[in-house]
Amino acid sequence: MKYIPRLTFFILLGLTGISCIKDKKEIYKSKEVYETENLKITKISENTYIHTSFLQNEDLSKIPCNGMILTGRNEAFILDTPTDNTITKELIHWIQNKLQLNIKGILPTHFHKDCLGGLQEFDDKGIPSYASFHTIRLANENNYPLPKIGFHDSLMLQIEDKMILARHFGEGHTRDNVVVYFPSEDILFGGCLIKELGAQKGFLGDANLDEWSSTVESVKKNFPDAKIVVPGHGSFGNTELLDYTIKLFNTRHFGENLFSTPN
Repeated sequence: MKYIPRLTFFILLGLTGISCIKDKKEIYKSKEVYETENLKITKISENTYIHTSFLQNEDLSKIPCNGMILTGRNEAFILDTPTDNTITKELIHWIQNKLQLNIKGILPTHFHKDCLGGLQEFDDKGIPSYASFHTIRLANENNYPLPKIGFHDSLMLQIEDKMILARHFGEGHTRDNVVVYFPSEDILFGGCLIKELGAQKGFLGDANLDEWSSTVESVKKNFPDAKIVVPGHGSFGNTELLDYTIKLFNTRHFGENLFSTPN
């Protein structure tokens, strides 16, 4: 397993200032660009897509699971794999053949199946995989596929002239959950740390309920320029998703609040 040295996050925060000085862009109207029984791809800005695959629940209903495709002129970077290798193969084929982009890497944002269930397909194609050491350790303990390149709490990557910033702000949905910011588009991928508006608490088997709210508060504080926020499940939106998640898990003063019923 390779290792990427720890980065001083003050440098990363300085880079987020890119969004303050870049030209304002017209609001992009999202559109679905690909759909099969197992995979849906939605374009949400000039250089970003949401890929949605599905997990089957105990009641046989399908749970939509979001990941992202970040693109440049000739390259793409993926956040979270689809839920299995077959759907992942479909996603890779679409990116390479429809978008005609070279996939530079994949980063699972935590160790659950909806983030790295299709990792073997990336490995088989020689595509680099990145994850925090927290995620690699937990994936190993749970007999899941292992990302190959580890980092500590923060990571900066690049596709051509576009930065990708990843950081672990604290525990929440899991001990290892990281969020990823794409400054050129002002887009924050919160993964399963962030809930869609109106969502319930969902699966809490690996959660830290005491820290979840404060972790999201730190995310919000460090990415004030975020315009679009993408959760791990459900519809994307703006920073209202951060505020909703903070309130949903805020038990510091009021005990269990009005949103306490789990899925």
